Amino acid sequence: MWKILFEYREGFTSGLMVTLALTGIAWGVGLVFGTVFGWLAHRYARSAGLALRVLAFLTASIPVIVLLFWAHFPLQVLLGVVINPFLTAAAVLSIVNILAVAGIVNAAVKQFPQELITAARVCGLSEWVTLRRVTMPILLRQITPSLLNSQVVILQCTLFASMISVEEILRVSQRINATAYKPVEIYTALALLFLVVCLPLNIIAALLKRRFDRNLSER
Repeated sequence: MWKILFEYREGFTSGLMVTLALTGIAWGVGLVFGTVFGWLAHRYARSAGLALRVLAFLTASIPVIVLLFWAHFPLQVLLGVVINPFLTAAAVLSIVNILAVAGIVNAAVKQFPQELITAARVCGLSEWVTLRRVTMPILLRQITPSLLNSQVVILQCTLFASMISVEEILRVSQRINATAYKPVEIYTALALLFLVVCLPLNIIAALLKRRFDRNLSER
């Protein structure tokens, strides 16, 4: 396995860079806009909240790979455009991540105990200070485990981009295997790569969930 990795290191490195770039875009866009969308969905339940519920229901019912194929082929034919597959994959994964993050944030805000806000007001804290020192720290502790799990899923979903000709790590591995025909070594290396990246994130998420995921209104 190590011999294959060294011999085709340039190919594996280029594929890994594409995967990381795709993941970084989806993570960045999803976390920023998803947080904003989730907050707006709580603030404006009849408009943004309804839109979030409908969009989340639709995307949850359609596999990501189908969304990628639809955005790469039928949608572009309907619009009469040709878009780089990398940009298509980045856009689809970002949208999926936005909805996932928005759902997590919206649920956490809804479940936030209002008695803490009341206590802050009684203590004379302003709305901004309450948000910065009470609401945001507690919400961040509550949503971080779920956010980490959702970002791991997005990272794993980048493999589907190979189906629309994105030269990410899986597609590069398939091309190398077609030349070297060492499926055991190549796909074992691919599995170990994702294990090294995803396992620590899953462990951190589990530890944080065990420590922080509890009923805040206990006392």
